[in-house]
Amino acid sequence: MQPNERTTAAGNRVGNRILLSISDKEYALIRPHLEFLSMPHHLSLYEPGRPLEFVHFPNTGMVSLVIATEDGKTVEVGEVGREGFAGIQAAVGINRNQVREIVQIAGDGFRVRISALQSVLQSAPELQRILTRYAVVQGMQFAQTAACNRLHNIEQRLARWLLITQDRVDSPTLAITHDFLATMLGTDRPTVSLAAGILQNKQIIEYTRGAVQILSRTKLEACACECYEVIQQYNREIGLK
Repeated sequence: MQPNERTTAAGNRVGNRILLSISDKEYALIRPHLEFLSMPHHLSLYEPGRPLEFVHFPNTGMVSLVIATEDGKTVEVGEVGREGFAGIQAAVGINRNQVREIVQIAGDGFRVRISALQSVLQSAPELQRILTRYAVVQGMQFAQTAACNRLHNIEQRLARWLLITQDRVDSPTLAITHDFLATMLGTDRPTVSLAAGILQNKQIIEYTRGAVQILSRTKLEACACECYEVIQQYNREIGLK
């Protein structure tokens, strides 16, 4: 079986890049523990402070990592798609999560119990290395996103977010609303609507009710700040771009 044709014991096709990147020997160790999971919009995978039971390996869709303050305000600090896994704390032996991880673009993937993963990792050094590197790189991405949210204008930040999201869902059409974008970018709906209107007037995106279509990725990249390329470089360093 070729790595790009991997399936689970139940016959589900594997699309997650971490699971596709490891050796056949190590994949055979984790394969029996992969439980297929449909991931509908707004499914909560983790809540702050609660013990972790599973790690999740998305095949499709996107998971947002969100920080919520006491006054109810929220901002996205990271994203996970088929390039990575959700529940990174488990890779370094921490079984609690301090961010909310919620499915923002529906898809599917696999979950593995923490106890099973930790048992597998004892005999899977390659997988352990990839998961640990991914955890470190995601922390660097959090820092870059925090700087971006503070220092760059909303048009640049919106362009960055759309590019990162398209990379993960592999589609020019994104099922998102202005209210959702405002939450993810830590701003209000009128501000997001204004920025989206600017990009639409430049014929870079087309916004319809509940969806954004990217018309020109090249132009969108030109509108984004340098943070997008920095985050992409992080992914290239761990070989999951």
